[in-house]
Amino acid sequence: MDGCDGVAGARALKIRSIIPHILALFFRGSPLITNSETRSEAVTLMRIALPLSAAYLAEFSMFVTTKMVVGKLGYYELAAVGIAGNLSFEVLIILMGLLSIVGVLCAQAEGAGEKKQAGLAVRQGFIVSLLLGTPSMILVWHLDTILGWTNQDPRVLQLTVPYLHGLSACVLPVLFFAVLRNFVSALARPQAVMAITGMAVLVNYLLTLWLVRGGWGVPPLGLFGAGLATSIVSWLMFLALLWHVYETAALRGYGVFAERWKLDTTICKEIMVLGLPVAGLVFLEAGMFAAASILSGIISAETLAAYEIVMAWVGIPFVIALGIAEATMVRVAHGAGSNRLDTARQSGILGILIGVLILIIMMIIPLGFAAYIIDIFIAPSDPGFTAVSLLSFEFLIIAAIFQVFDGLQAIAARALRGVKDSVAPLWIAGFGYWILGIGGGSWLAFWMDFGGAGLWWGLAMGLTTTGLLLAYRFHQLSRRLILDSAT
Repeated sequence: MDGCDGVAGARALKIRSIIPHILALFFRGSPLITNSETRSEAVTLMRIALPLSAAYLAEFSMFVTTKMVVGKLGYYELAAVGIAGNLSFEVLIILMGLLSIVGVLCAQAEGAGEKKQAGLAVRQGFIVSLLLGTPSMILVWHLDTILGWTNQDPRVLQLTVPYLHGLSACVLPVLFFAVLRNFVSALARPQAVMAITGMAVLVNYLLTLWLVRGGWGVPPLGLFGAGLATSIVSWLMFLALLWHVYETAALRGYGVFAERWKLDTTICKEIMVLGLPVAGLVFLEAGMFAAASILSGIISAETLAAYEIVMAWVGIPFVIALGIAEATMVRVAHGAGSNRLDTARQSGILGILIGVLILIIMMIIPLGFAAYIIDIFIAPSDPGFTAVSLLSFEFLIIAAIFQVFDGLQAIAARALRGVKDSVAPLWIAGFGYWILGIGGGSWLAFWMDFGGAGLWWGLAMGLTTTGLLLAYRFHQLSRRLILDSAT
């Protein structure tokens, strides 16, 4: 592990020399880069963000590679894995949103020089994961029942059952991995997460191919095999990160494994009190996309398949923004924990600016390479190829427009989370995601006869409004906190 740390240090030095030049190029004359302290903060933020973005991209790629393998079986199979996966991962991401408070507590403890408190937060995170994850595993197993209430294509619904049964075993390891990821990220040591998730992409792809198609003594398991592959890889990822935390000398001082594992009601209550509004916000966001998936299925199986293809692209810039968002949250929380609110505000603004810039650059990809994106997921010989391709192209154009604001809302929301502001963002998200996003999208799709495109324009309206309001909220709140601390 010491060798890995040396490599990470070398990379950090390279980043330290590059980032100020990038900021100077794009924000020439900005007060944000007029002093060395700000440049140093930008470097620190990106040292955390780049490995996290790579890790989130790798995790997302596992779901994409699953779609790639399954999509070659037919667009019904693609639609089934897409809608079942969306609903399952909504359950997971809600719980992961709640557990993100572990990272906030660890970052604030680190900023205050209280290492043992960080270790305590990790242990309580594991306990909360076990308590909430066990019933959630049962829920994922039976999600087909919920989907049955949404008037989906019967063939699609039938195909979701084996996939969900194989996937349900991933719930606990995903949550355990999230706790440890929050811990190492809070300490600005996310390199191991990047390495583990990077290797997991290849393992997941090969394992999915093997279990879905069969071979070497294993019969073809179809969609059950696709879900089972994800579960197996999730356990391997958790065990690898657990081993890293246990074996790394620099992490032993936090006492994650040294103390007794018992319920601390004070810390668990703090995780739940702060985490529930965050979980609610994540529920509203993930629920918006899950609802759009369900509504797409109501329109047609072709619309649902096209939706899943485009979501496979939309997820890429989003998870890159998510890495920046998590790094921003860590740095904002660290500044707040050390009572340097000016630094916390600076970190939040830098994270927002860097994230938006990257996402603007990435807009060109779906506009210029739409045909290549579509061909990855559906074979030209598929009877639904023409219809699905035309819909996918239309949706990709709309997605290119709103992906900037999708990233903006993710970064701004986590910057607010770093100063433990979680209730107001919940109300903003409720208005943006559901009233404008789903409400407006449904009106355009079904009452104005825009079809699937109407749903995507609704998503665009919701995400744009939410992103702008959350960014403004952070600007106002961080400024007020600084003024209050000075009086």
